[in-house]
Amino acid sequence: MDRECVSLLPRVCEVLGNSGRSLPDDTSLEKLLDWFTGLTEAEGSLLKAYPCLLEFMSTVVHKTSSDPAVISFTLKLSGLMAATEDGFKMLQECSVLDLAFNHQHWHEAGLWEDPCIRIGWIQGLRSMLQHSKALSFFVQADFIAPLLRLQTDTSLFVASAANQMLAHILLFFQPVLSAGCNGVGKKHGDEKKTQASITDIETSVVTMETSQDYTAVVVATSKYLKESLVPTENTRLRQSLQTLKLLGLLLTQARPRLRDQLLQTVADPLEELVTAGYSQLTLPLMDIVLAAYSTSSSDERVPDRHVTRLLSSMLAMSKPSDLIRAAAAFLRRGHQDTVHTARAVRILLLPLDIITGQALLGTNTEGNTQRYTHTPESVLFSIYVAYTLSVSLPAVEEHQFSVVEQLKSKTPCISIICVCLTNTPQITLVPPDLLPCPPAVIVTAVVSLLRICSGDSSSSPTGCPEVFRNVIGSGKVQKSALEALTGLSSSPGVKDKLIEAFTVLIQYLNNPDSDPTVLHKSYQALVKWTSVCKDLSSITDELRRELAEVVKKRVCDMRWEVRDSTVEFLGKLAGVVKSAGEVRDGSEALLGGCCSAPLLREALQDPESYVRASAISALAQTLAHSWQQGEALTQEQTDVVSRLLEILSQDTEGFARRAVVRYFIAWFSSRSPSSLLMNSVSSVLSLGSADLDWEVKVHTLELAELLLDEALSGHRGYRKGSDSQHALSHPYAVVSDQTYTLHSHTGSHTEDVESDLAAVLNNLVEQGVISALLSGLVDCDRPVGLKACQLLITLRETVCPMSLEALDAPAAMATVARVSCELPGCGWGREIRKILGVKKCDQTKEADIAADGAEVVDSEDCGEMGKDGVREGGDSVCVGVCEVLRSLGLDAQLDILTQSSDHVHNSPLSLLQDILTASAAHTRPDTQPGQEVIVDCY
Repeated sequence: MDRECVSLLPRVCEVLGNSGRSLPDDTSLEKLLDWFTGLTEAEGSLLKAYPCLLEFMSTVVHKTSSDPAVISFTLKLSGLMAATEDGFKMLQECSVLDLAFNHQHWHEAGLWEDPCIRIGWIQGLRSMLQHSKALSFFVQADFIAPLLRLQTDTSLFVASAANQMLAHILLFFQPVLSAGCNGVGKKHGDEKKTQASITDIETSVVTMETSQDYTAVVVATSKYLKESLVPTENTRLRQSLQTLKLLGLLLTQARPRLRDQLLQTVADPLEELVTAGYSQLTLPLMDIVLAAYSTSSSDERVPDRHVTRLLSSMLAMSKPSDLIRAAAAFLRRGHQDTVHTARAVRILLLPLDIITGQALLGTNTEGNTQRYTHTPESVLFSIYVAYTLSVSLPAVEEHQFSVVEQLKSKTPCISIICVCLTNTPQITLVPPDLLPCPPAVIVTAVVSLLRICSGDSSSSPTGCPEVFRNVIGSGKVQKSALEALTGLSSSPGVKDKLIEAFTVLIQYLNNPDSDPTVLHKSYQALVKWTSVCKDLSSITDELRRELAEVVKKRVCDMRWEVRDSTVEFLGKLAGVVKSAGEVRDGSEALLGGCCSAPLLREALQDPESYVRASAISALAQTLAHSWQQGEALTQEQTDVVSRLLEILSQDTEGFARRAVVRYFIAWFSSRSPSSLLMNSVSSVLSLGSADLDWEVKVHTLELAELLLDEALSGHRGYRKGSDSQHALSHPYAVVSDQTYTLHSHTGSHTEDVESDLAAVLNNLVEQGVISALLSGLVDCDRPVGLKACQLLITLRETVCPMSLEALDAPAAMATVARVSCELPGCGWGREIRKILGVKKCDQTKEADIAADGAEVVDSEDCGEMGKDGVREGGDSVCVGVCEVLRSLGLDAQLDILTQSSDHVHNSPLSLLQDILTASAAHTRPDTQPGQEVIVDCY
């Protein structure tokens, strides 16, 4: 803690201790606690170093008239200070802990009803319970009873905090049975580490005395769990839900001894809860069962009999909606249990089987579908499950009547169908011997469902007509089915379903009733199937014509969302590169080369900026093929570039302008040796660096960075920006969605660059790279300035004479020093000249490199700029590039730019000053009632 904070801390403690009213900014107390937490971690106990803290806590806990927020803060602070044994001892000697955490004391004062007092009590104890003395204090004071009552507090925040605290006690203090035992199976350990302070314990903190205290907590908690799991009336469902959350926290992190004890305690009430059929508790209950199943089956041991029985009961529930949700939860967990996996698959396929009539469950009975062909262990496991369960698993078909009845009601029908569709791609990935039908049949069922949704019930003559009316026109089912069809494209053995998929997708694109989201997902499915099925020869000419016609129609749709999805589809389709010697891209293969480019060029004129931006991105993907082949540019492509530069200079929306710069980034990254590209670069840099949109400017600097990499990567002193600045992240930085790389250079190229560095630097000046970087450095948007500063530092370290020792050639150094650039007399040029003037005047005179022929700002010019600046619209001036790079104070600029915008006020000192200022304002006699003081807290 610095001296200024030390001097203010006693006054702040006095102000808070005497506070009888709320602070203007309640969060200041939380920030103050955060500061103390950081100090404790860095310096240890603070009580001896800062005795005012002890006096403050003692004052507040004895003074019940204090503001509840201050009391809550004091409870949290007391727990924090008592987290070490030394701090605990000091607070005990002063009787602070006994009074602070005596909930009856706050009850009698009428403060316990305030949730912030209960939160302070819980979090204070939670912070304190880090050593055995604190656990003994907790048990001897009989705090377990109120903590258990708080598990179902009326405040969700209090109940959640109480859950976390009780879980902390049971998990943190549980004894270590053997070296390296961390309480979770090796297979699942990485998934269970949600609290580092719990799972990272390497040595036991439990002594013989503490073991008795810990046992008391376990016994009380076990009794609570047993009594509170099963609700006695509907009003207590919330209590059961909170108890399930607590049990889930414990089971996922408990060591074997505690886990087994908990399972033995809750097995009967859990089974009673399963059979009671509370739909609201189905998913939380399934989470508990799966958590117990995962941990009990770790280390390849046979699962606990009670847990396996519970799981089987969950997969035999009578309510169809609960049964299907339970099966989906099991399948998502990824267990490879042959019996339960096969059953979950059949449960999820049953509704689709009913509605489409595709015989997804096959003709065999459930038992006959399980052909154990994997390992002897799986056979033994299945035999164990089949013969040790006391509950028999009825065949899934026995649920058919109840599922049909549920599907006849619209709301549950849509919900059930969507759950099944969401899991169909996962179903096709289970071992083949657990599937009742081939994956291709599942694809056919999804396609049939899509046809039913569009009103074509004739495609499923064996389906259930009574259910059809609930899904016809349902956008939710259509979207789920399209997502399922997209996912199924990667399933094994479904390639021959390409025609079926394409046919139904084109029908949806043609359907005038399809909403924009449905059309968008149809396009996504088309792209995915095209990319997965490399051989498109099976697609008929008629389908290709239909697709081309519908794309031409949709690109002119009245809804901008549809037009946007269409041009985006054209770009993605162009990016699907065919194999087997086929040189055409996906767009050419499906639509013909005459379709995509003209439509996209027309979309550049679209009135909606989102569509224009998507069209630009799609054009970049469409033309990328010709870039990479190095083909000669056509007049149409030249016209596109002219239109793009026009958009960059005139478009009123930032989306399109950003897309233009990214277009040129993609083009330059393709390494196409095009004169048109190089002639356009300077215009892009000039326009982009002067843009009003900060993202356009950052993308422009990315293009400048690529030019730097291209020009200087062969020089052995050059480090790419991504290599040297990886640690300089920024919260507002633009993160590109694509990584651009350039071709590597040969050794001969390296020698050329080192021998002709001056020419390279001069070329960067002519391209406008240096001007873009200098302009960005003084930009008002900090992300732009940060990016420019980083690149300028990289350039300075590479080309400035002081960094050219590797050349060992004074003549070469002098040649590089002569390279100059022009600073305009207004705008960014004036700002750079001001900085140079101040820097020059603050420095001692250096050797005048102008004698070597470079036009630089001399000391007289600097003196004039330092005093009076440069008048608006003044003449431009030439300066040496190296001189500018050395004189701008880039390192100091970088330090400033990497700081947060509120770094001046984001400090403990500012926080303490704010609290004192607010207190002084409250005590002023002229302060009006209700008048607030604005507190500038960090």
